[in-house]
Amino acid sequence: MTSERETVEVEPALFQAVYDSPASLPGRHRWTTPETDVRRIEKLLGMPPRTIGAPLWVSGDQPDCPKCDRRITWYDIVSSALKGVHDPTMIATVILGERRYVNTGLPDAIAGVRCADCRTPIEGLRSFKCHNWAYAFEELTAVRERMAGGSLLGEQRRMPVD
Repeated sequence: MTSERETVEVEPALFQAVYDSPASLPGRHRWTTPETDVRRIEKLLGMPPRTIGAPLWVSGDQPDCPKCDRRITWYDIVSSALKGVHDPTMIATVILGERRYVNTGLPDAIAGVRCADCRTPIEGLRSFKCHNWAYAFEELTAVRERMAGGSLLGEQRRMPVD
């Protein structure tokens, strides 16, 4: 492990051992993203409705926005990440894919997260994870294609053959 925060892929057994319990999340509070925000994430990413079925956990020192008092969720993290940090397909792959990712380093606050409603910077958010254990690869491919407007496989088929 390093002292700087980075995200690394780990084997499923290690991921499950470390992240299976919400008690493993750093911070004073642990909570799940409510269904309404999960559906907002799908819409934001251009996913078909009801694509995300896994619990989306968040932990930190203060669960609510200090300005508007709304509960901070994965929706805030995703909407912040889409502003020049990650693209929608990468985020969908992390949420739905077979690979497991963890952040290493000290459990410092997650930088760059803002409340999606009032844009207030959120400090003290420590971790976020999902318990998605087996999303079918073919279904993930279909979700990615739909997110791209149905053009991923269609464009590949239309490419000229030399």
